Amino acid sequence: MNKIIVRIKGGLSNQLFCYAAARRLALVNDAELVLDDVSGFRYDKYKRRYQLDHFNIPCRKATPAERLEPFPRLRRYILKQMNKYRPFEKRTYIVQEGIDFDPRLLHTRFRGTIYLEGYWQSEKYFKDIEPIIREDLRINSPLDRMNQEMAKKIRECLAVAIHIRFFDKPGEKSQNNLPSSYYKKAIDYIESHLQNPHYFIFSDYPESARELIPLPDSRITLITHNKGEENAYADLWLMTQCKHFIIANSTFSWWGAWLSQFRDKIVIAPAIVRRGEGAWGFKGLIPEGWLLF
Repeated sequence: MNKIIVRIKGGLSNQLFCYAAARRLALVNDAELVLDDVSGFRYDKYKRRYQLDHFNIPCRKATPAERLEPFPRLRRYILKQMNKYRPFEKRTYIVQEGIDFDPRLLHTRFRGTIYLEGYWQSEKYFKDIEPIIREDLRINSPLDRMNQEMAKKIRECLAVAIHIRFFDKPGEKSQNNLPSSYYKKAIDYIESHLQNPHYFIFSDYPESARELIPLPDSRITLITHNKGEENAYADLWLMTQCKHFIIANSTFSWWGAWLSQFRDKIVIAPAIVRRGEGAWGFKGLIPEGWLLF
């Protein structure tokens, strides 16, 4: 039987990308998909943890042997080196090269067991199985009163999600945080196309984010109650309940917009291009139909 063991790693949104690309590769190869939910987090410098248990994912977790235990770091290193110079289609340990969309993954066919590692941040890796990915990534809604009441408020209005991520702390000189001018232009566009929308702000610094939005308090709701990485899924769930989106240079709000089921949604994304940490605007990242400002 064919089998893919995918190494899940990173924050919540990158874990979703890891999964989605692997799910498609498994389907087209008639392979079992197995999730390594341990090794990618063992030495994570941000202390992040596996978060895909909050979704409707039908795959099993890897056994210790499938995680290359014992001595997993050494064995993984040897496998990577052995595969590094093989033709892409003959590799048994596939590691993403660069960040741009790589069509070679779509055409990969194999027999036996392979390992897959990378973020694969493009819907092109799974666009042809979109209904399956949407079903798998249906979020198990939080049941607490605050999230349920906020979801009700979102559904009852023309809700626009605004995501403002601070890569650098508010007030610090930064080339990573988006300028207020981006949000102003995006809001002007929304205001010219929608009648009386209400804006829901998602941010790691909500109060500072509020200062960037030139609208009266009556038209804004700050989402502040889901604290910590372990509750990121709840903010993502709330975001998906919105109808339109002004996203940050962040794959978190990328997924919030993508997972929304609203048919006529407007999605506005920043038109910047960055490499390295916090990369954005690379080939394949922004889906067709999204607006770049």
